[in-house]
Amino acid sequence: MRSKQIKPRYSKSLAVKMLEDLATNEAKRLHPNTPERFIAPQTFTDKTANGLTACIVKYLRLSGHQAERISNTGRMIDTRTTFEDVVGRSRTIGRIKWIKGTGTNGTADVAATIAGRSVKIEVKIGRDTQSKAQQDYQKSIESAGGIYFIATTFQQFINFYNQTFADGNN
Repeated sequence: MRSKQIKPRYSKSLAVKMLEDLATNEAKRLHPNTPERFIAPQTFTDKTANGLTACIVKYLRLSGHQAERISNTGRMIDTRTTFEDVVGRSRTIGRIKWIKGTGTNGTADVAATIAGRSVKIEVKIGRDTQSKAQQDYQKSIESAGGIYFIATTFQQFINFYNQTFADGNN
């Protein structure tokens, strides 16, 4: 009998809590005539790739930088049709297929401009690692003078941001 491995409980880092405070204060600033009790507190998490990406983009925008999420997954084409056969049973024919995206292979999850520099941020959670295409993309960004960073937690991203840009170092 195998024992079930228990995952440690997620607790928000100070960096995520700081982002929540920044976002909530920004919402209050944008809606000065709305009573404070009606402004919902902003919540974030960095335990998933989706959540970490959202944290990074929101923080950069709140800090006055340009940042956007990049997606290169392509699109789904659904040719399925459902009908009722002569015996009255429901049947489905056709299939789902994916069409390749038009973006660059290996592109980073976040593209930003910080202090006039092009910054690409790849988000990796858990055991996720860079593909060969992502490694090649990193090399092309860095050889062109851009900055490429792999973020695994929001706290790690904040440390990178502070070391790279906070003191005017770029």
